[in-house]
Amino acid sequence: MNAPISTDQLRALLDTPLNDSDPAETAEWREAFVALAETHGPERARWMLDELARIARTRRIGWQPELATPYVNTIAVEQQPPFPGDLAIEERLASLMRWNALAMVVRANQAYGELGGHIASYASAADLFETGFNHFFRARDGSHGGDLVFFQPHSAPGVYARAYLEGRLTEEDLQHYRQELSAPAFASGSGARGLSSYPHPYLMPDFWQFPTGSMGIGPISSIYHARFMRYLTHRHLLDCDGRKVWGVFGDGEMDEPESMSALTLAAREKLDNLVWVVNCNLQRLDGPVRGNGRIIDELEKLFAGAGWNVIKLVWGSDWDGLFARDTDGALVRAFANTVDGQMQTFAAKDGRYNRDNFFGQNEQLARLVEGMTDEQIDRLKRGGHDLVKIHAAYAAAATHRGQPTVILAHTKKGYGLGQAGQGKMTTHSQKKLGEHDLLEFRNRFSLPLTDEQAAQAAFYKPAEDSPEMRYLKDRRAALGGSMPRRETACDPVPKPDIAAYAQFAVAAAGKEMSTTMAFVRMLGNLMKDAALGPRIVPIVADEARTFGMANLFKQVGIYSSVGQRYAPEDIGSVLSYREAIDGQILEEGISEAGAIASWTAAATSYSVHGLAILPFYIYYSMFGFQRVGDQIWAAADQRPRGFLLGATSGRTTLGGEGLQHQDGTSHLIAATIPNCKAYDPAFAGEMAVIVDAGIREMMVEQKDAFYYLTLMNESYAQPDLPPGVEADVLRGCYRFRAAAGAGRRITLLGSGAILTEVLKAAGQLAEEGIDAEVFSVTSWSELARDGQACEARALAGEAEPGQPFIAQQLAGGSGPVIAATDYVRAVPESVRAFLPADRRYVTLGTDGFGRSDTRAALRRFFGVDAASIVRAARYALGE
Repeated sequence: MNAPISTDQLRALLDTPLNDSDPAETAEWREAFVALAETHGPERARWMLDELARIARTRRIGWQPELATPYVNTIAVEQQPPFPGDLAIEERLASLMRWNALAMVVRANQAYGELGGHIASYASAADLFETGFNHFFRARDGSHGGDLVFFQPHSAPGVYARAYLEGRLTEEDLQHYRQELSAPAFASGSGARGLSSYPHPYLMPDFWQFPTGSMGIGPISSIYHARFMRYLTHRHLLDCDGRKVWGVFGDGEMDEPESMSALTLAAREKLDNLVWVVNCNLQRLDGPVRGNGRIIDELEKLFAGAGWNVIKLVWGSDWDGLFARDTDGALVRAFANTVDGQMQTFAAKDGRYNRDNFFGQNEQLARLVEGMTDEQIDRLKRGGHDLVKIHAAYAAAATHRGQPTVILAHTKKGYGLGQAGQGKMTTHSQKKLGEHDLLEFRNRFSLPLTDEQAAQAAFYKPAEDSPEMRYLKDRRAALGGSMPRRETACDPVPKPDIAAYAQFAVAAAGKEMSTTMAFVRMLGNLMKDAALGPRIVPIVADEARTFGMANLFKQVGIYSSVGQRYAPEDIGSVLSYREAIDGQILEEGISEAGAIASWTAAATSYSVHGLAILPFYIYYSMFGFQRVGDQIWAAADQRPRGFLLGATSGRTTLGGEGLQHQDGTSHLIAATIPNCKAYDPAFAGEMAVIVDAGIREMMVEQKDAFYYLTLMNESYAQPDLPPGVEADVLRGCYRFRAAAGAGRRITLLGSGAILTEVLKAAGQLAEEGIDAEVFSVTSWSELARDGQACEARALAGEAEPGQPFIAQQLAGGSGPVIAATDYVRAVPESVRAFLPADRRYVTLGTDGFGRSDTRAALRRFFGVDAASIVRAARYALGE
């Protein structure tokens, strides 16, 4: 959509002096184009411009149109639909939200002074939120699956303020903003609840749906949620047509690489179910977003170039009259020469300053505001504060087809705070307001508060039968109920018996294979199950062939929203590449950030869509927790259910690759995430037991946990799983080989790929007369958590705190304990405190940077091969 500039304004702009070698000819062209537009309309004018651009490309003129349009609203006054609500009531409600949000933060900091919080962001975004709540954001009900809304994190107090008026939160709840531990409900299970600082589903599991507090993760997540909804529809799992994904984000947040990394995917997939509202209040945390430029222009170019539909929401209705009177284009020219740093200054100053310094730039501008008072100039609204303009932009975005839409909404940070914080450099950190500031805010928005109530930052809630409260509840009832609202009810999915898909692994009979090969075979078998199979979503970041998954291409296909429009080069081969509109595999290209966002969308489907889905994301383990750890942490906040598979894991199994590919820390990081169960199985049978337990826990029992399993690409003999060890495998370790003799004794612990080296070492030690029992450690973190739980019970004074499982397992042995892993020593060190006190403990690991060489050379270098384990055993025995 083109910017709405009148013919007179266009003629004035066309008269602007240029470095023109033939002004007369230029004038003829200009007049001809204006006449074409007036006579035949904008469609014909656009066609002619496209034709001229085509000719220019053909003749290699080297020209392309500027992507930024004039600094005015995309939607012209005459294009605005009628406003469908009661404007006066909605403005009063928005003012109440602003006040209660402000009061919540101010009261918390008056009482404690250290809790923090944000006032200015919501003050700028309140009208953007309220228009969505009153007219567009659909909640899930019996007739609609519900929209997904990603809320700007610093605006959380405004969402709480609305929930307070709706009756979902009490005044006592608001009084415990950022006081989750001291709230009565935390201690007793009843009474006031604490309100989390930002949207956190883990902390408020019935309220927030999506965490957005870590900047940039909300934007990329919203894109992949929108794409996953298309995936569900195309695979006939769930009809998501008519549902939208809305995201309200900050202009400063757009600097985060994750915010921008998937824009082209949204355009390529034609995700017209996605609408972003970028709150362009022109300020970051410390100052202007683009002080020497214009962020709205920059974002317009970026989104338009990526293929998005761009709607600029720059000026409010009060400006319409000024634009109408501006027949010579003075306003547009003035805006073109005003950078954001100056715009911020205009926001911070009063009407007199703006009259003198903006409208006073020339006679044309000065004439436009003749007859206006300084107060009227001061109250000229930016587009993001005008409910009528916002509604017009949202309506256009909601009905646009074929592209995702971004609305660039111009606002003032700290809107209404006046001298206390509107547009000031310190606005973002504003948490306290004096009595004068509170009274000024009350007056600015005509709030029904006495001086005493305002000075005390008292919460205000109209009577239940007031027009405002009836309107508020009627609007939400028409849109399906209150939002945000997180739901968890979904039907369980039955699990096939382990023998049906993993018998080959449980009873491997010494066959050689890698655990990666075993996993892919299990996955293929699981996907054939009638009940669970369709709910499985395999996800890869462009490494399917590396992980041996090419056989799945023909079995289930790779998802593509347009099918396959080409004959692949390998079409004649058994494992040819196949894309399909109902394909099951999500292959995300070389984007771990995109793949984990896709996994998160699938892993939270049980909550977001009421449909249980089980994703398996397999990737190079080094490019998981280390590379996208923040996204995994945010996923954990959403209580996901699914599997992360770190393939080619460990520092010595990926021979030849070197420093940036060899993983020695993923299990260390995974252990920090409370709802992540991390396992490092050495054998296919162990892995089968863990996968089976995960499926039961997540799909049948519907527990909020997710699993991380490391897989190796090293092939070695796979033994049968010893009978009766399943429970021990899940708890973290089991005795793989008992001590046989009565000589010197030692216990060896090993996990993953290094267990094979441990077993070799045990054989060598036996030849030297040292009797070694061997334990396969399937999860260091589960052992550590068990020990920590026992310790916590003891510290709490419980009479029977229990004994750590690792101590129980080692109780029958004697002598030193040697632990070896393919990870940094901190991983096996995590259980040191829970071993029997009388046994010496020596850990071997792969600390340091990786190297490029063979597996044998790498294990020798890091000191985790069989010979190194033997030396450590001798050392521990005092030899």
